[in-house]
Amino acid sequence: MNVSPSARLRLLGQFRLEFGTESVELCRNGQRLLAFLSLRERAPRTVLAGTLWPEVTEEHARGSLRTTLWKLPRGDTPLVRCCGDVLLVTPALHVDVYALTRTALSVVAGCGPPPCCHPPLGLLVGEDLLPGWDEDWVLLERERLRQLRLHALDSLAQTLIEQGRTALAMEAAWAGIRAEPLRESAHRAVVAAHLAEGNVCEALRHYAAFRSLLNDELGVEPSPRFTRLLAERVPPRRGRVDFMYLDTKGP
Repeated sequence: MNVSPSARLRLLGQFRLEFGTESVELCRNGQRLLAFLSLRERAPRTVLAGTLWPEVTEEHARGSLRTTLWKLPRGDTPLVRCCGDVLLVTPALHVDVYALTRTALSVVAGCGPPPCCHPPLGLLVGEDLLPGWDEDWVLLERERLRQLRLHALDSLAQTLIEQGRTALAMEAAWAGIRAEPLRESAHRAVVAAHLAEGNVCEALRHYAAFRSLLNDELGVEPSPRFTRLLAERVPPRRGRVDFMYLDTKGP
């Protein structure tokens, strides 16, 4: 089977290799090989063999690597190319992780969506990397992508607030909270969106709920930056003392 520009590898969620509309089944070692190379983009044979088959001798590991490479779908353009002792995936293979990384880095770098465009929430709140895979190299990449997504959601929420698109900003902020309930930056974005809408009461309630959660789970208070966010916007007669000691059992 030839590898064409329509060849796609899905690593977010369950592993899936597709050629056009057809799904191609790979053995477990083939999946691990293709996933590793796609996440690292390239790797020396020794590193690849030692990582994927760490429990056997180097000779046995390199033999397993050769066998796995031979079993991959082949055609005019193979999935994996050899450049000396280095292996890399063909540029013709579209990998979903690359699209996520490009989008997230663009948002973090301040190149968020213009006011007339819909924000890329669908991609930023998608599935985790290869759920159920517990190998160290997968766990490392999964956490890297999780952190990148969270930072992108924080940046997106702030950009949307500045654009006056507070409802969408809330969606981005709550996506971050669902992924990590104790992440203060996401809660600050929710409060900032409420304040941008003039909903001071809702901002105070959300702050109080987060303060209670943080105290119950970690025994700490929100950061001074968070409290200043409210102190700067709450009218003087309802100053910092009021919101610091709100009934934290509220919604």
